[in-house]
Amino acid sequence: MRSSMLELFPTEWDRALVLMAHPDDAEYGASAAVAEWISQGKDIRYVLATRGEAGIAGLPPAESGPIREAEQRTACDRVGVSNLEFLDYLDGRLVESLDLRRHLAGIIRHHRPDGVITLNHRDSWGPRTWNSGDHRALGRSVLNAVADAANEWIFPDLEEAPHTVSWTAVMSMEPSHYVPVSAESVEKAILSLAAHKQYLRALDSRPVEEQAADQVRMATGGGDRRVSFEVFGL
Repeated sequence: MRSSMLELFPTEWDRALVLMAHPDDAEYGASAAVAEWISQGKDIRYVLATRGEAGIAGLPPAESGPIREAEQRTACDRVGVSNLEFLDYLDGRLVESLDLRRHLAGIIRHHRPDGVITLNHRDSWGPRTWNSGDHRALGRSVLNAVADAANEWIFPDLEEAPHTVSWTAVMSMEPSHYVPVSAESVEKAILSLAAHKQYLRALDSRPVEEQAADQVRMATGGGDRRVSFEVFGL
């Protein structure tokens, strides 16, 4: 969708929390916006539900998990994110549940962000393109946890005080808002996705840098240089 058909993403905020299921999730669509926001002095923090240990064919989870964690730390460094946390759920087995909602609500109350960025919670990415169970479970749980975090009567045993998030931005095929990004932020995003080199090599025989450039340029609209989100809560 063209930027002219979308609204400009809000700018009057200071801290955002990126809640994703796996290493590489943010890099596939949101990282150019993250790089842009950090260049503006905003505080962006990452929390990942899993270490992506089931994500590399032929590589057992015990070996893959530490590799994918290290690749994610490099990816974060390349866009300027210094705060990264893993929740240690099992990759491929995330389930939408009250326990997951409670955990995420506690994370939101702890970090107290102005906004939250998360995954596509819908069944597909478009015609004949199924969305993974982890993405759906995490995305839906985050949307619910945002409301839970603000409600003093839901999960009252949580230690942190309730916290209201102003907006939730979803990496979605039904965008409502866009973030203009610079050429420098696009290049940082390409380097950030390319940090997932062992993961990308297992997916495609093309050079990692080529895969990363193609994906990020598609996600940033080519010549438009913008990142689009579906925004809830405004």
